[in-house]
Order: sequence, then C-alpha cells, then structure tokens
Amino acid sequence: MNEEVTTENIQTADYSRNKGLLLLLSVFIIATCGLIYELIAGTLASYLLGDSITQFSTIIGVYLFSMGIGSWLSKYIDGNLLRWFIRIEILVGIIGGISAPVLFVIFEHIYSFKVILYAFVGLTGVLVGLEIPLLMRILQGKYQFKDLVSNIFTFDYIGGLLASLIFPLVLVPYLGLIRTSLFFGMLNIGVALALMYQFKETKPYRANMLVTIIVCLAAFTGGMLYSQKIMTYSESLAFQDQVIFSKSTPYQRIVLTKNTREMRLFLNGNLQFSSADEYRYHEALIHPGMQNLSGATKVLVLGGGDGLAVRELLKYPQIQSINLVDLDPEMTRLFSTNKILTALNKKAFASPKVKVTNADAYQWVRNNNEKYQFIAIDFPDPSNYSVGKLYTNSFYREVSRLLDSNGVMVVQSTSPYIGRKSFWCINHTLESEGFHVIPYHAYVPSFGEWGYALATKNYCWRNEGKLPEGLKYVNFKTISDMMFFPPDMSDVPTEINKLNNQVLVHYFESDWGPYAH
Repeated sequence: MNEEVTTENIQTADYSRNKGLLLLLSVFIIATCGLIYELIAGTLASYLLGDSITQFSTIIGVYLFSMGIGSWLSKYIDGNLLRWFIRIEILVGIIGGISAPVLFVIFEHIYSFKVILYAFVGLTGVLVGLEIPLLMRILQGKYQFKDLVSNIFTFDYIGGLLASLIFPLVLVPYLGLIRTSLFFGMLNIGVALALMYQFKETKPYRANMLVTIIVCLAAFTGGMLYSQKIMTYSESLAFQDQVIFSKSTPYQRIVLTKNTREMRLFLNGNLQFSSADEYRYHEALIHPGMQNLSGATKVLVLGGGDGLAVRELLKYPQIQSINLVDLDPEMTRLFSTNKILTALNKKAFASPKVKVTNADAYQWVRNNNEKYQFIAIDFPDPSNYSVGKLYTNSFYREVSRLLDSNGVMVVQSTSPYIGRKSFWCINHTLESEGFHVIPYHAYVPSFGEWGYALATKNYCWRNEGKLPEGLKYVNFKTISDMMFFPPDMSDVPTEINKLNNQVLVHYFESDWGPYAH
C-alpha cells in the first residue's frame, strides 16, 4: 500500500525510532553549526574592526533577533516540511560556510564592510531560526509534546555547549577561521544529504538537490585545501608588505610583514612595532625608570610578549630574575623560536634569568604577592574593554602591592598627541591610587609621539644614574627632553578609569576614531 505525503505532515508509519533519532541528532548539529557561525563572525569582526566586546555583543544581538524573525516566519511555510527543512539546511551550510572566506577577502574592497558582515549574521540567524520550528512540526505527533520539546531543546543546548568549548580550544588554533567556516558548512550540507537518503519520501526531488550538494561539497573541499592561500591573498590586500607569518590564536590574529627595510608585527590588524625603530619605543619604555635602580634584582614585565622589553632589561647585570606575564602562548613561543625574531630580541627568552608565564595579567597579579623593584607594563592600547580593564584603578591597586616601596613602575600610555585624553586619563588613574606619576613621551617614527608614565610610591625618581652602553636613542639629554610637553599635548582633565565605567575605552575611541580604518 502506497502512503501519500500530505502538505502538513508525514505519516507516522514512515518513522522508525532511528529516523526520529536522526532528526534529533540534526538538532544537535544545527545548534553547533549555528553557534560556530556566530562565533566566527564575532572573532572575525574583532580581528578586523577591533573592540571585541562591542563586536561580539552586537553580533550576538543581531543573530538572536534574526533567529526570532526566522521562528516567526516559519508559520508561513507549508507543504512538504521535510523538503523545506533540507533546503534550509543546505542554504545555512552555503551561507555559513562561505562567510569567513568572503568577509576576509572583501574587507579591503568594500567600504560598507559592516553591512555585509551583519547581512551574513542576520541571514544565518533567520535560517537557523526557521529550522527548529519546522523540525518540531515534522516530529509533531511522533512524540508526546513534553518529550518533543524536552528532546529538541536538550540536543539544542548540548550542541551550543560543544560549540562554545571547541571553538577557542580546537577550531581557531588548529583549523583557523576560514577552514572552520567551510568545515561546518560541509557539516550542515552533510546533514541534508543524510536526511535525503534516510527518508524515502525525498526520492522525487533527490536528484536536483544532490547536484547542489555535490557542487557545494566539492567547492568547500577545495576551499579547505586552499584556505591558506585565501588567507594569504586577503592579507596581501590588507598589508602593503609581504606577509611572512600569520596565525589566528584564541586571543588575536598575529601577522608579520617584511620589506627590504623593516619587519612589522600586527595584532588584529594594529601595528605593534617596526624593526626599523622599535628600539626607540623599548629604550624609552625601560631605561628612564631603570637608570638609577642599581639595587634592582627582581623585575616584572606585564605584556611584552615579543621579548623586546626583556632584551633592554637584560642590559642591566644586577638584575637576577625577570618574570614576564603575557596572555598569548603563541606570541611568546613565536618570539622564542623564530630565528628572525630571536635575532631581534637577542634571544631574550633563552636567558636563564627570564621566566615566561602565559596567563591573564589581571588574575595573575591578584593571585601573587612577590615584590619587584621594577615593573614594566607593556599592554596593547585600551581599544576594548578586555584590555581597558588592565588600565583601571583597581588593576593599578593590585599592581601596587607587588611594587617595592622604593621601586619604579612604567606604563605604556598611548600617544599624548593623538590620544591626548587617553594618555592623561592613564596618568590620572595612576595618581588616584597614590602613585607619584611622571609623564613623558618619545618620538617613534612608525607611531609618532608616544607616551609613558613613570610611577613610584615612596621613591624620589631622578634623571641620574648609569645607562647601559650602546643605546641608540636614550641618554640623559633625551630623557630630560621627554619630560617636556608642548601645549597641544599638555594635561587635560579626565575621569578616573574604573572597572564599572571604562571611560578610558571611550576616550580612546574618541581620540583615535578619525584615524581608524
């Protein structure tokens, strides 16, 4: 007896226990893939646009809103629901799969990049929002309602948990964003293929869908094989010089470029140093504070995963131990093993005096009580809240516990010319925690005027002592000049940067906004 497929459901007799489980398993895969696409969009946006918290927050909001729109639209879908479900699954796989490679490639070509980014996020959200209601309608009558809802949302939430765990721990470091995007696109399309061949009522339209599936799987497989070339091409558009190294880590995108004159390091697209003039930045960071600390034996460096600040510190023979705390193990590994980079930092991390710890600096500082005579804080600029917390009064309060009563601390403090309010906010925040602060600045050609803050508790700093031999930039005269601020860089009133307001991030966005990409 032939069974007729109605427009609203599929007869119960066609369903076996295995088929029901397959549909529930597809919920698990849908949830995993959907969240992966969302995480890819957020990570990619933070790499390319900066301000990771804002990017993730807005992308999550748009994605969830779009899922709601998709769920609402699902009521207008009638006919063969299984066919609709398979179509949507293929479409989700295509859009989600191509999202990362397309966004990377168009970033340097499209002025309204954010429009395309949020179009991908919104469309993916709508399609994922369509899938669960459709699946519930397909399974309606096959389970008791309470079991249906319980099973579907259990598989849905477990899939979300899996995605959130494997994305930072496995996918980003080992596959990268482009291959992760393509792989999960293939997974979505694979679910559609499995459903097509498990349910005999799909026979009338299998042939047409199979052509689409084969083409997509072949294209995505090719994309997986050539993902590095796609990434290299996209970065060749973003950077003027030849890209000699690039890698995504759970924390950032690391890119090294090289030309005949210099090598440059970029983190999430932002220049960190040029080998042509980094000595100016790092000499200015270390030597004004260290010059008359003849009794300094223990030093702490927070940030500075390139080892260049450590290189300068090792010029002081009285130092017995340097503890460097940097979040990203890939950074410290790269600058410990790459021959070009170890030549630049003079194999700083190979010194027996140096101990490297990969940890969140805020948590590390809170959990330690060891005293240091000199502390160098060399974090990236406070362009987002996750970095901004490392410039707050509460962080400086914790660091103060680690600074010897007669010790000196130095903080890189962005440009006092471009980021005038940002620079003075950092100084005022240090002062709010009882530090005596001496602001200064140095000219670094790759960056322009760059600012620092010397901070002490009881020690009266003086521009005297002994500087190491062979410095290219810093001497007592240049240090004295660094202390002078012309009117266009002079002190301006600011609020104190606190964890609960993060005003520094807002100052930074306002200061640097006109210069953004």
